[in-house]
Amino acid sequence: MKNKSLRLEIPVEFGTPRTVHVEEDQSDIQTNSAAAPPIALSLSSLPPVTLNVVLPALYPIKNPPTLTSIRAAHFWLPQIPRLHQALTDLWEPGEGVLYNWIEFLRSGEFLDTLSLLDDNNDIRIIHPSPPILTKVLKESDASSSFLRFTHNSYPCSICLSTVRGSKCVQLSCTHIFCRPCLEDFWKLCIEEGDVGRVGCPDLACVKDGREADAEEVARVVTQDCMERWRSLKIKRNLERDPSVIHCPMAFCQTPVLKPTGVEEGTGWEYLRSCPGCSFSFCALCRRTWHGPITPCRIAHSEKLVLEYLSTKEGSREREAMEKRYGRRNVLRLVGEYEEEQANKSWKEASTMACPGCSVHVEKSAGCNHMTCAKCGQHFCYRCGAKIKALNPYVHFSTAGERCYNKLFDFERDEEMFE
Repeated sequence: MKNKSLRLEIPVEFGTPRTVHVEEDQSDIQTNSAAAPPIALSLSSLPPVTLNVVLPALYPIKNPPTLTSIRAAHFWLPQIPRLHQALTDLWEPGEGVLYNWIEFLRSGEFLDTLSLLDDNNDIRIIHPSPPILTKVLKESDASSSFLRFTHNSYPCSICLSTVRGSKCVQLSCTHIFCRPCLEDFWKLCIEEGDVGRVGCPDLACVKDGREADAEEVARVVTQDCMERWRSLKIKRNLERDPSVIHCPMAFCQTPVLKPTGVEEGTGWEYLRSCPGCSFSFCALCRRTWHGPITPCRIAHSEKLVLEYLSTKEGSREREAMEKRYGRRNVLRLVGEYEEEQANKSWKEASTMACPGCSVHVEKSAGCNHMTCAKCGQHFCYRCGAKIKALNPYVHFSTAGERCYNKLFDFERDEEMFE
């Protein structure tokens, strides 16, 4: 019978992530030089160890297998001779030893044999260049984790089916969904402009308001959806900033940020310069910039209208104002003022302002528990008070509150009883 040669590449895998400290080898460094601090990593695996083995003809009855070489990928493992001796000592006459070798290496049991564990059971590796080895260990651990993920199967909580890992996506929150389900869900949210829902669909993450980052979105949706998601998110973030004003030019509408480094109270804090069309305007009246001292034309217009309306129709004062400013201009300002006052009255009577961002909301039907589409604030439509998102209905079920038992507003139709 002839000898047989084997090549065993054995990955070192841990059940849970372990701390690995990579320290600089001080054996070739002068004693007066300061040693670099160790680099700590959290790894679930280490690069594989390769064994070249020769099985003699009488293995395992009389002769042990011969280890011709032991090699650790990227040369991360020191004390190769000690490992060689430890593997040789595992053989007992008449029994196979290859399986014991594989488990001895795969489980990381050999690390204790080579004195690579400290008092906290952390792994300590000595290497001439810790930064280089650190990068190698991270890349190897990521590759190993990806291979394990693709070969396993996971349940998808959206379609309630078990899918192979190669067709799934694991988010940074560790929740896993099949790629088609997550892509369809995120694509629908992006098309509807609801970027706040582009995140983990798991119930716990939805309650926490966890949103997906750019890397996760790019892994799931197409490039066109990715660009739309990015632009919508920028727009939403700008809208949440109360100091952002859109350019008043109808053809532009570019968001304009508040200038920085301007002292409050000088008047210059109201100056806005549009980066899109270079139009400079006042943040209060939305008209061409009139300088920090000259008051806004809106104030002049409102004062003029109130003075005009305070006079009697056909009076000399009213006729004098019409001659001075022009009857058509005065009537136009009066019409704009009355329309603005009518809009304010309607908003006060028919809408409720969100206590979070002051956006007015009109309810056409349903209960009085409202959720602002802009900032996500939960509030009561009847009184405008903020209510808790985790238990919003306690506001309507607590005796003594002014909205007690007022979750729904019922209007009595007298005609039903006639």
